[in-house]
Amino acid sequence: MPVSDDTILRQLKRDAAVAHCNSAIRVVGIDDWSWRRAWRYGTMIVDLERRSVVDILEDRNVASVAQWLERHPSIEIVSRDRCGLYAQAVREGAPQARQVADRFHLMHNLRIAIEEQMSLSGRATGRALLPNEAIGSAQVDPIRNDRHVDATHRRQARYAHRLSRHMVFEMVHALHKEGLSCSEISRRTGYGPRSIAKWLTFDKPPDRRRAALKPTSPLYFEAFLTQCWTHGNRSGRNLFHDIRQRGYTGSFSNLERLLASWRRADKPGKNSAPPAPLLHPQPDGIVVPIRDPETGHVISPIVAAALCMKPRSMLTINQARKVDALKQGITCLCPDAQPCHAISRHPSEP
Repeated sequence: MPVSDDTILRQLKRDAAVAHCNSAIRVVGIDDWSWRRAWRYGTMIVDLERRSVVDILEDRNVASVAQWLERHPSIEIVSRDRCGLYAQAVREGAPQARQVADRFHLMHNLRIAIEEQMSLSGRATGRALLPNEAIGSAQVDPIRNDRHVDATHRRQARYAHRLSRHMVFEMVHALHKEGLSCSEISRRTGYGPRSIAKWLTFDKPPDRRRAALKPTSPLYFEAFLTQCWTHGNRSGRNLFHDIRQRGYTGSFSNLERLLASWRRADKPGKNSAPPAPLLHPQPDGIVVPIRDPETGHVISPIVAAALCMKPRSMLTINQARKVDALKQGITCLCPDAQPCHAISRHPSEP
């Protein structure tokens, strides 16, 4: 939009003042917005019953939000994310209000849980051939302020994927020694025949090709950063200034992500990678992937999670078939498990 941010804020405040000058607010949603990402944030307050912006605060702190809530004693319900600042502000400014998790974060947490479970247990891909007990899904409290949940999920998923590739590699060679063809191995593991033939030419799993490093990546200056780290220079701002002088064109947050992994590795008794899971062999040693009944292709965790989040009325005929295949496949793989409400019940249902 060819307008400034100040103009948009003035218009929002003007409309909110006119719409809510004589109306009582009962249900509000609170979330932050950024003046400058990762640097300065404000607070937006929305009337969820009227679906309109009530007010915009210039900062994101407990005092300002609590003062605003105190001026509106009619508030009964506050919907928010997992930010602890807003939780404390509601407790101080509107103790009579009930705090609930907003719909976006509930659905987001459910989607992460579905992808994590299906990726780590190997129920839908045929790649991560890990049993159900390999890694349990972390229980995420939608009200809790835990900004490391997503990062932990990504690290666990990457670790499980590396482990599963090694397991698949060993299984491919074991099946080949039994005299099975590449097509039969492909059918059992979910990999393509060309990938199977390629893996049979290696003695160990091949490393993924790494893209050529550029000055936008801090790993381009890994040797210099390692030397500074060894000599005790571990300040992110100082290292950022030093590599900028040497041609670094990336962001400070990108450098901080690299330094954070180094700091985790330096902590005594802690490892940046998740602990190795306990593996239990399957009865036949093979996990059968869940496939699309129409095309025969393996249903990936991302596709499965997206379909499970979509109301049944909005699914196409092919998508509905995939959901039915997922229900049937998970029931067959886990006959003694509890029903999967993420798949058997859709978000539009009570």
